[in-house]
Amino acid sequence: MSYARVLCVGLVGVDGHLVEVEADLSPGLPAVVLTGLPDTALHEARDRVRAAVVNSGRSWPNRRITVNLRPATVPKQGSGFDLAIACALLAGAGELPVAPLEGVVVLGELGLDGAVRPVRGVLPMVAAAVRAGIRQVIVPLGNAREATVVPGVTVRGVDSLHRLVAYVRGEDRLLEPPPALPRPPAAGPDLAEVAGQELGRHAVEVAAAGGHHLALMGPPGAGKTMLAERLPSILPELDDAAALEVTALQSIAGVLPPDGGLIRRPPFQAPHHSASLAALVGGGPGLARPGALSLAHRGVLFLDECPEFANATLQALRQPLESGRVLLARARGTTEYPARVQLVLAANPCPCANPAGERFCACTALARRRYLAKLSGPLLDRIDIQIRIQPLSAAQLMTTTTPAEPSAVVAARVARARAAAAERWSAAGWRVNAEVPGPHLRRPPWRLPAADTAALRKGLDRGALSARGFDRILRLAWSIADLDGRDRPTGSDVHEAAQLRMGEAHDRRDED
Repeated sequence: MSYARVLCVGLVGVDGHLVEVEADLSPGLPAVVLTGLPDTALHEARDRVRAAVVNSGRSWPNRRITVNLRPATVPKQGSGFDLAIACALLAGAGELPVAPLEGVVVLGELGLDGAVRPVRGVLPMVAAAVRAGIRQVIVPLGNAREATVVPGVTVRGVDSLHRLVAYVRGEDRLLEPPPALPRPPAAGPDLAEVAGQELGRHAVEVAAAGGHHLALMGPPGAGKTMLAERLPSILPELDDAAALEVTALQSIAGVLPPDGGLIRRPPFQAPHHSASLAALVGGGPGLARPGALSLAHRGVLFLDECPEFANATLQALRQPLESGRVLLARARGTTEYPARVQLVLAANPCPCANPAGERFCACTALARRRYLAKLSGPLLDRIDIQIRIQPLSAAQLMTTTTPAEPSAVVAARVARARAAAAERWSAAGWRVNAEVPGPHLRRPPWRLPAADTAALRKGLDRGALSARGFDRILRLAWSIADLDGRDRPTGSDVHEAAQLRMGEAHDRRDED
């Protein structure tokens, strides 16, 4: 037999597609021709497979070998096709029977010694295979625990090409996936560690309840970073669908935890302000890789010192914040990644950022305006909550009589608020208030009484408020009502939402 076919899976973004690896051996000058839009790493599979086959004790066929990856119109990337190419080639040379591999997906990278190495993206690959009707997959032993997360498929691990050849010939058995490792309880920053900052704590709680974006302005040392880092601690755990999305993205990026289980905690990404556009949004050679924006999907993307980011990098966030997805167009094709995140921005009031306050600032008014102007109006218009954090007083910093609420207590209120929102919007498929389209809130039965929104409509008519801002204040009002246990917002909820939106909210100590 000079022709054989083995199944594999290719990825374009997070979407997998079944790939038929065809091998044809014909008379002619010895050569290996690889077709089907392979990238550079896949082109190099010819040399890896040749060395692995020889070092596994098998003879290399001295014939003209054509390997086709079908469908040939879809770009292929990565080294995960190595094992399937080796199996198809050996089967075409008559070294292996084809029947045991019928309807089985084979994934893995080959070392020159014949060892099977782990690859990125096994979880979305296996999920795509299951959707295509595959019920058995063979993956590298290092990826086997990860692959078992996908239900409805039998997973077998393999550590070498020699073992796989012996299994196909009926001389050996494949390896069972390692048992799941116990995941330690989540430990991280707690809101109880934040001194004072009642306004900041309240803003973080409202943001968590409704999935709203948040901007924290204030002098250094006031607690902006502490508040942002503790936002994930009050978010609910991810459900099965969201956990699978997040885990798949972590698998593609190669940063999946060693236990290989589903990631249940919302992710937190805090790239440095020197991060490039590709690092933040996604990119790279060939088909684009996910950036920090997609790795924070269903979690928090925190941009500390955000005016220090490149202007083009910040502006690239505008479209994903609206659509919840990143579309990366490259010469080799278009890649799409999910990016439903909560964006948290933190900024000092000026370049010098004197901790003593604005009275001791050495910056001119023009320098301060230029510094904050890096946060453009269209970007800030997409931020639901914008507040100014005040410096801590000595009494707030040193008090120990009334400890602040821990994250667990706040998380319970957030969970109740999210449950109320999910029940209210379940028929339309929305999870949190931030996902509800504005026109939906402006139509019966969800439209608020005219008296409660009169101030907002006046601001819209005067040009002090955009249409997007109008809708975002309505969403904030619903989140505030959910936290207080009311089924509909009141006029006071709308007023509070407007203050949080326009940066006019005050800390309670300022009112005393």
